[in-house]
Amino acid sequence: MTWEAVIGLEVHVQLATRSKAFSGSATRFGEPPNSLTDPVVLGLPGALPTFNGHALEMAITLGLACGSAIRARSRFARKHYFYPDLPKGYQISQYDEPLCEGGVIEVGGRAVRLRRIHLEEDAGKNTHQAGGKVSHVDLNRAGVPLIEVVSEPDIHSAAEAAAYMRELRHLVRWLDISGGDMEKGQLRCDANVSLRAPGSSELGTRAELKNINSFKFVEDAIEHEITRQAGILDEGGRVVQETRLWDADAGTSLSMRGKEEAMDYRYFPDPDLPPLVVDGALLARLSGALPALPAALRARFRAASGLGDEHLDFLTAERARAEAFAKVAGGEDCRTIANYMMLDPDGRVPLERLGKLAALQRDGQVSASAAKKVVAGMIAEDQDPEPIIEALGLAQVSDAGAIEKIAADVVAENPSQAASYRAGKTALLGFFVGQLMKRSGGKANPQLASDILKKLLES
Repeated sequence: MTWEAVIGLEVHVQLATRSKAFSGSATRFGEPPNSLTDPVVLGLPGALPTFNGHALEMAITLGLACGSAIRARSRFARKHYFYPDLPKGYQISQYDEPLCEGGVIEVGGRAVRLRRIHLEEDAGKNTHQAGGKVSHVDLNRAGVPLIEVVSEPDIHSAAEAAAYMRELRHLVRWLDISGGDMEKGQLRCDANVSLRAPGSSELGTRAELKNINSFKFVEDAIEHEITRQAGILDEGGRVVQETRLWDADAGTSLSMRGKEEAMDYRYFPDPDLPPLVVDGALLARLSGALPALPAALRARFRAASGLGDEHLDFLTAERARAEAFAKVAGGEDCRTIANYMMLDPDGRVPLERLGKLAALQRDGQVSASAAKKVVAGMIAEDQDPEPIIEALGLAQVSDAGAIEKIAADVVAENPSQAASYRAGKTALLGFFVGQLMKRSGGKANPQLASDILKKLLES
């Protein structure tokens, strides 16, 4: 039987604050184990948390970008579980009063609805030596501020889940609230997967795949889980609600424990932290500072400049690049400048210099092929285009007399092709233009060369 996959993702995003969610310890990556701790992180008696307001602003910024409703008053709760990487025995998180509710993330032209975006703190990290006899705990990550982005079960394939993750990473990087580096644990995913009969509105029993830390692993793990559950259902069995761990090396998942429900965590409001209050002034300031988003800029560039998907994907891949191109979008040289920018993906050449080169190309002073060499020269030499054109001898020849002489030689040296052209094979004009450009060292104005050759061949 064919089954429909129903997938919801819980994505944990580390926020790019300099200090932790509830204490002053730094959040740097790669420091010696357990060097970034303090009494709050270690859960020592009498240590009290103080919330990092910068994390609040970052979480609100993402909520605004996704169109979420921002609660004027939200609360932190204690989520209890016992594991070596959680010294307090509970995690400070948000439960029934999350900061952000609703919203969407666009994936491939389709809106994936969000259930909530809430704040919490990260746990530490356990590392296990081969053989399973010794484990180490590093608490440097403990207390780093997180947002958890919880989707509705609107995703229906492993590929779409990976695309959702990529779009979310793009967004948090765009907003400058997280590096989104999965190798550093800055973006991690739990996937809830269930199957149902096509056309059914009833959700099946779900399994949760924990702590997946790459786009490939997200796709592989979900694909594997869909196959596993389909095999059980096809044989008349019942899927067990459980939490499973993805083993990327083995290409399989392993059962960890029964799936917890909210009651298992014994949530209650954290008595050491006051409610989070978002007043109108803060919301207005963050709304006013929200940058133009990738989808809006993509639509603007397409409408104003007529660019295709390849250009649009490149231009909106990074915020600085998109904001630079926005200054010339719709102008007479915008497509030419977009082509130059694709030759300079690191953005080393200032937009002003690219504009100068585009104007030179438009005026016939440099050819399109030569302009590519000029862009490379500007990257290497940090100069305006004119001295590079002169130094490399790339100035385009627009002297009609000089081009006419080369054209006459090219036609005389290729009599059979000239006869074929005159017999009706007009596509051979491209051959003659190519020969002329070769003879001129690529310096001849190609449009002028084409016009002169056409006139000569038809005379």
